[in-house]
This record gives sequence, structure tokens and C-alpha cells, in this order.
Amino acid sequence: MQKLISQVAVVGAKVPESEVVSLVAQALPADLYRNQRVLLIVPDHTRTAPVGLLFKTIHAQIGHVTKELDVLTALGTHPPMSEAAICERLEISLAERRAQFGRVRFFNHEWDNPAALREIGTLSRAEVSELTGGLFALDVPVEINRLVFDYDQVIIVGPVFPHEVVGFSGGNKYLFPGVGGPKILNFFHWLGAVVTNPMIIGNKWTPVRKVVDRAGALVSVSKRCFAMVVAPDKSLAGLFFGTPETAWDAASELSKQVHIIYKAKPFQTVLSQMPPMDDDLWVAGKGMYKLEPVVADGGELIIYAPHVHDISVTHGKIIEAIGYHCRDYFLKQWDQFKHYPWGILAHSTHVRGIGAFENGVEKCRIQVTLATGIPEPVCKQINLGYRDPRTLRVEDFANREAEGVLFVPKAGEMLYHLQQQPKWAGGGN
Repeated sequence: MQKLISQVAVVGAKVPESEVVSLVAQALPADLYRNQRVLLIVPDHTRTAPVGLLFKTIHAQIGHVTKELDVLTALGTHPPMSEAAICERLEISLAERRAQFGRVRFFNHEWDNPAALREIGTLSRAEVSELTGGLFALDVPVEINRLVFDYDQVIIVGPVFPHEVVGFSGGNKYLFPGVGGPKILNFFHWLGAVVTNPMIIGNKWTPVRKVVDRAGALVSVSKRCFAMVVAPDKSLAGLFFGTPETAWDAASELSKQVHIIYKAKPFQTVLSQMPPMDDDLWVAGKGMYKLEPVVADGGELIIYAPHVHDISVTHGKIIEAIGYHCRDYFLKQWDQFKHYPWGILAHSTHVRGIGAFENGVEKCRIQVTLATGIPEPVCKQINLGYRDPRTLRVEDFANREAEGVLFVPKAGEMLYHLQQQPKWAGGGN
């Protein structure tokens, strides 16, 4: 389509809407989009970001000149969103959707529908070995939602946070796994699990990021990206435009400053309170990923989410069958588990955390307890602790850091690290 003018960015304590409008106008000159077909790829409801501001600003800037300006939600393997839910994600009313946004079509990604996917190439054994530092050597087919090839340009609109699988979310991650197929999704999720969450999360150039970017390079459609960095108070701290690689690179540097909290000592007890947007354990597991590094050996992390009643709407039956276990539980019994979807095995290890499996006995570093709507028998079945959320008072955990108790409201987006990383997390002390 058009040449990339240059990377543009705006950063501030609170980026005002007027600067967002100015940046979008600079990034997307209307004349260059006349009669073009443009697909916006946006996150689902499980990511905090002013997606609506960007959608409405982009629509105002080029919606009147494009032939098509449509929206595809990057669900990964999350459940599809209703039209009303997509409107809420885009911060528009149903009346507005049918009026000024009436020409915009909404699409959900269909990761499990082969007819909705197109294979665009294969990462060879040699490439995979190079990208993973020799951890894996296998051919990995790359599939993506075939809708992207109906457009002249794809514009990714999404936030960047520390992430347990890839290091920092954003950029090409909105393609893989966002709108990608299960083969590459399962592969790189398990790759991240083998490296382990503490060695991945909050690090930029991880093996998984290298795989995701290499897969992104196979997508022949013109690609641009608005990468957002969102402050804890939900204000916009930074907005970066460029290719998925350059916008993500700049945004992740700011995310390092905004989204990582350092603590001097580990905590014996951590209460991780999950927000309503994390509506099953598949996504509420972020309360473990982002806090595991600051839980003391032998300590307990409690995921407090009374609103959560499902393990996973999509993958619950498989998780009930395998349970939650540390990485080595699966690796040392690989013949028993290798036929399960690797992405689900990865999720299992991320929620259960670091541990060992010796002589048929699993020994995990910390206890993970659910205080959710998931019943006690199910918690025991999946190898997690149980606490009745009706008996838990969050005020009993607040303001007790000096006693070794940490309470984190709206957990899951801020990453907690120790000032000195222990050996199990990649440190040298």
C-alpha cells in the first residue's frame, strides 16, 4: 500500500485525546486510504485499553474514504464475542453501531475452524532450532485467519503489557495467537512453558517473541500497528505507531517502566484479586503469572475471584482431565501427555508455577489456592487449593506487607518482581 512515513509516538503521564487525534492523522493520511480495504485487529474484553478511542479516531480519520473499514477481534482461543460485547469493547452504543458505524463489519476469530484459516508457510526444523536456541527442532505450520487477505492493510490496535508466554504482549502477538491457527499457537505456548514463566515474563527478546515475529513476517499483507501503554489508572501513558515490530519495540520499553513493580523481599502470602473482565480461570490465571516472582518459597498465592465459576469455557474438560502441574510433571511423563494440546499444557504449568517431579512425586515451589466459584471437589481434582470466597475478607490482607502479606487489587496486568531475582527465576543470588 503506502510507504511507512516514519514511526510516530506520543508519551506522557496522561496522553490527552487531542494528541491521539493528531498522531492518528499523521500516521494515517486520509488521501492514502481512498478506496482501500482496511481491517482493524483489536483485543477482546480481557485487555484494559482505550480501544474505543483509537477505533473512533481511526474511523473519523479514514472511515469516510476507505472502501471497507472492518474489525476482527483477536480472540486467540477465547470464546467469541456478541455484537453487543464488541460494541462495548469499541466503546460505542448499539444505536451508534447502526448509525455512523453501520458500514463497519464485526468479525470474531475462529481458531478452531479450519475453513476460516489459511496456511501461509512453515517454520522449518532448522529455523525453529535457531529461534529456540536448540530447545526444539520440528516443522511448525503457520496458519492465520484468511480474512486478512481480503484487505489492503491490517492495522493492529492493542495494548502492551508484560506477558507470561511471549515476554511482552502486543505487536505481532495480535496475529499469533490473536488471529492465528492452533498449530503454531500450541507450539509457542509450550515453548514458553518449557522456558518457564519467570524466565519469560517482562523480558523482551524471548525465544517466543522471535517465533512470533518470524511468523508475522510470513503475512504478506501490509501491516501497521498502534501499540498502547496503559497506566494502572487506565489512562494512556504512551501510543506508538509503526510496523508491528517497531511499534511494539518502543511500547515495550515504556511498559518496562510503567508495568513492573519491584519489591525488596518475597511474601509468604499473596492475595491476587481478579477483576470481572477475567471471567474464567483461563484468563484469571494472570493473577498467578504476574505475582509468582514475589511469592516466597513455601508460600501461598490466593486467586480471589468469586465471579469465576468456570475453569475455561473453551478448554475446561481437558484441564479437568490433566489438572494443574509444574513443567517437569509433564516433561518427565511426556509419552503420557504429548498428545494433549500443548497450549493447554502450557496454561497448566503457568498457573501451577515452578516445581520438580522426582521419583513419581511432584513438589511445587508454592501453594496456589482458588477462592472462586469453582467448587472444592473440582479444585482438588485439578490439583489446586480451595478457599471459600464467602469467608475471605480482603481487608484482612491489606496493609500488611511488613508482615509478609501482599494484597493486589485488580491483579493481572502489573508485573511484580524482586529487586534481586532468585536462582529459580534466573537470578544469581
